[in-house]
Amino acid sequence: MQKKQLRERLRRDRATSFAPDTWLQVLASEEVKAATVVASYISYGTEPETGDLNQALLASGKKLLLPRLLKNNDLEWVQWNGATHSLAKNGKVSEPAGVNFSDEAAINVVIVPALAIDRTGVRLGQGGGSYDRALSRLGSSCWKVGLIYAGELSATPLPSEVHDQKLDAAATPHLITRFYHEH
Repeated sequence: MQKKQLRERLRRDRATSFAPDTWLQVLASEEVKAATVVASYISYGTEPETGDLNQALLASGKKLLLPRLLKNNDLEWVQWNGATHSLAKNGKVSEPAGVNFSDEAAINVVIVPALAIDRTGVRLGQGGGSYDRALSRLGSSCWKVGLIYAGELSATPLPSEVHDQKLDAAATPHLITRFYHEH
């Protein structure tokens, strides 16, 4: 199945079965516990909810970064202190205002949205390639975890292209599945 048709089916499935949940259990992972700089995102619509997770990361003393979409569809990271008044709407997405965080090598963990993730860590996103560009710049020491709902971890390989960046783990509300890659 082509990526476009697969995305459309997954979005329909999500829309009919959406129920709010929490991904706070990600905080218990050794990678997040040890992290000082965590990049996350602000969820919208039926995406896995990050509001409570982001607030908990801030409350635990982590430096929290959020993505901001650039005109070329790449992402830059901006530090966020949790103040909603410092966010601006870019279409459906809320983005942080302020200067970009240029030290990408300092990012220990990145939490990304996904429509599905397969058992090798291939992530199916919304199709813009923004996260793949941003993830490609993060080193192998950065733990890359995608948030999905139960049932969106695919035993069937997802279509992937050369530029697609594999994740290290997938997190559902109740489970973290880790993938091991040759580096």
